[in-house]
Amino acid sequence: MNRNAKIREDLPGNSAAEEAPPSAAIEAGPDNRELTAKDFAKVMPFPVMPKRRGRPKAAKHKISVTLRLDPGVVEHFRRDGRGWQTRINDALVGYVANQQRDHD
Repeated sequence: MNRNAKIREDLPGNSAAEEAPPSAAIEAGPDNRELTAKDFAKVMPFPVMPKRRGRPKAAKHKISVTLRLDPGVVEHFRRDGRGWQTRINDALVGYVANQQRDHD
């Protein structure tokens, strides 16, 4: 005899009421009744969460890259807190605009 079978033999069995299908217990509950059309008329709509969470889609999508920067550059932009990567991007956008203006 395996060990688990021996353990199961030592446990007391369930009563007939405990073995009854759960639906019988649910039906017997005092708070459970079938809803009527009057009940459904009182139902308030539940606000539905938008499917997409987070920031809105940008008109221009950014490209994810791995970039190695000098520690001093990173510290400079991180000093002002959150959004430091966006500030680096803005600085580079300004640099590119100046370069294009100089070459035109």
